[in-house]
Amino acid sequence: MKPTASSVCGAAFLAMLMAFPAAAQTSKRYAPPPASALSADLVSPWINQLSVKPGASGRRRVELAPPPIQRAWRKEAALSGFTPLQADPVRGKRQAEEPARVQQASASPKETQREIDPQFEMQIVSYESGYKPGTIIIDTEARYLYLVEEQGMARRYGVGVGRPGFEWAGEHKITRKAEWPGWTPPSEMREREAAHGKILPAYMEGGPENPLGARALYLGESLYRIHGTNQPWTIGKAVSSGCIRMRNEDVIDLYERVGTGTKVIVS
Repeated sequence: MKPTASSVCGAAFLAMLMAFPAAAQTSKRYAPPPASALSADLVSPWINQLSVKPGASGRRRVELAPPPIQRAWRKEAALSGFTPLQADPVRGKRQAEEPARVQQASASPKETQREIDPQFEMQIVSYESGYKPGTIIIDTEARYLYLVEEQGMARRYGVGVGRPGFEWAGEHKITRKAEWPGWTPPSEMREREAAHGKILPAYMEGGPENPLGARALYLGESLYRIHGTNQPWTIGKAVSSGCIRMRNEDVIDLYERVGTGTKVIVS
């Protein structure tokens, strides 16, 4: 049966209708998107402004200038008298010089420095004391200071203790801490040393020459302290007037680990 003209036209019209949505979708998909417009208030503060200046070689170079919002902040800060936070140059210099000061305090102009017995160097040891972590226990007979830690462990430091006639025992708390402390010898100590021909100063500024060394932990209202020393070869010996002395590097380590109120037991 031959197709009639009307049937052919109808089929063509139907095919055109079916192709139209697909063509419309294709043109819509590949058409360029509409332009987006952003407010200048949102964009401009975050765009680095470029300025072109001649360089030393005669070539032109590009420099980044701070965005407008940053320039406005700087101007406002300058008008209000605000200055940015600066590092403390005094403390920074002191921290930089600390290792040299500790080394200087460990040297003696009168006696050649000797190494201490390795058993008196700081060690982590097993230590069952029954005291809570953070307690300091000083065994004057064994010449050790223990800082009690968790799980039956402790930091053990070698110490120098009071010479015969200056031994003592008791319980105190740390009431004050000082870095490179000054030294005020008690009047009885000055009189005692003067009787042996040694004149002690009424006061000595803190520093490498000071016998209290790099740090001091003051014990209650007593005259006793835990402190550093500029005579590290005396660690492990009974040589002091009752104070507990440590190597400077050890007393600095202990100083950073304990605070005022720490219990100290001397036995």
